[in-house]
Amino acid sequence: MPNMTQEIELRESEVKMTAIRAQGAGGQHVNKVSSAVHLRFDIPASSLSESVKNRLLSSEDSRINKAGVLVMKVQDSRSLEMNKMLAWSRLYELIAAFSKDIKKRRATRPKRSAIEKRLNQKKQRSILKSSRGIVES
Repeated sequence: MPNMTQEIELRESEVKMTAIRAQGAGGQHVNKVSSAVHLRFDIPASSLSESVKNRLLSSEDSRINKAGVLVMKVQDSRSLEMNKMLAWSRLYELIAAFSKDIKKRRATRPKRSAIEKRLNQKKQRSILKSSRGIVES
């Protein structure tokens, strides 16, 4: 089931999901049922905007291979349908995180009063510490 918002629209044809056998303990059930999901999403061939594609491809996410394909394995639930829904929601969350515009930082300077206050506090602290010297009798 594709997720859609105002900015992000994913088509079901852009995502390939295959059912695979889940790893780990589970007894007889895990050995005979393919309940885990492998999700493959080709970022360069997708309908996402170029800026989002570039942000995704330049990220250090280990799930994105050199060809630009996002590979995600979901095996949280014992149900195949639930794992598919989880895979869609994780894909949507990942794309939504990279679709936000990054605010540029504006360089600011501290105000003169703040600088003077800090220097005065340093001076007071210095006087206090220097008065803690050895007492001569």
